[in-house]
Amino acid sequence: MQQVDLLPAHSHWQVIGIGNKQWKLAAAAVSMGGNVRVGLEDNLYLPTGELAQSNGDLVAKAAELVRLVGGEVATIAEARTMLQLEKLN
Repeated sequence: MQQVDLLPAHSHWQVIGIGNKQWKLAAAAVSMGGNVRVGLEDNLYLPTGELAQSNGDLVAKAAELVRLVGGEVATIAEARTMLQLEKLN
């Protein structure tokens, strides 16, 4: 929380949790206005302890978690705009 308080206004930040703490850290990050990242390279398991079959399983659960704690999931276009990324051809 202290690190978040020290960030410049309008900063984009995220939490990357490794292993079984990923889901708790993701919920905390969203609750504090941050972003989350998930992937099989960090965690193989869904919040239920079930083995994820793909990154898509993890992304779907992360999106569900974001909505449950009152956040909104950005579309690809919205994320590109927020991060000031150029559109791919």
